Parts: sequence; structure tokens; C-alpha cells
Amino acid sequence: MTIDKLREVLHAEPFQPFVIRTADGRSVAVPHPDFISVSPPGRMVHVFRKDGRSEFIDLLLVTSIDLADGRPRGRPGKAGRGA
Repeated sequence: MTIDKLREVLHAEPFQPFVIRTADGRSVAVPHPDFISVSPPGRMVHVFRKDGRSEFIDLLLVTSIDLADGRPRGRPGKAGRGA
């Protein structure tokens, strides 16, 4: 996953909640832009959960971002198809 693709989803107007899916099978929900922070170099993200916990995620381990409307973004093999 690239930082540009994440920023595209994060800054979309109107914002749509999304789920980050990682190579190790984790799913991390981002219900609002205030719940995620991107490191200055753009490789790591820090996602805060509603229950107060948080996770650091390396974007190199992200396999997809699934929007609330069910449309996947950035799945392998779909590049160049408007994803």
C-alpha cells in the first residue's frame, strides 16, 4: 500500500469510514480521520481504536483498504483499474 493511496482515502470528501487489512490478517477500522495519524515519512500509521487501544501499522504490510460501501482499494492485482 502506498501513502498516496491511503491519503486519497483519508482525505476524500465526504469522508467514508474504512478498514485497513494487513498481511497477517488484522483488520483495523478507521471510523473518522481523527482516529489515524501518519508518520512524517509516510511509512507508518498510528490508528486509535474506540476502546482506547491503538496500533502502529507499517504500510508495507497493508494488503487493502476496504471502504464502508464495500469497495476495496489497493488490492494486489487491481492496479490501474481505478482502485
